[in-house]
Amino acid sequence: MKKQSTSCENCANYILDEETETYYCDKDLDEDEMARFLTASTYNCPYFDFYDEYSIVRKQN
Repeated sequence: MKKQSTSCENCANYILDEETETYYCDKDLDEDEMARFLTASTYNCPYFDFYDEYSIVRKQN
């Protein structure tokens, strides 16, 4: 089974800083995790949480 690489743009932890108008990851990666993230073309983030704004609505139905 092939692992999928994650996309930060689809992650719930990818937050917009309104003051600087830039996005950043809300999770604190340690030095090793950051190195793997920056050097790998595919990185399977252990903190990836798919952002699904409709998940609460589905639970209510």
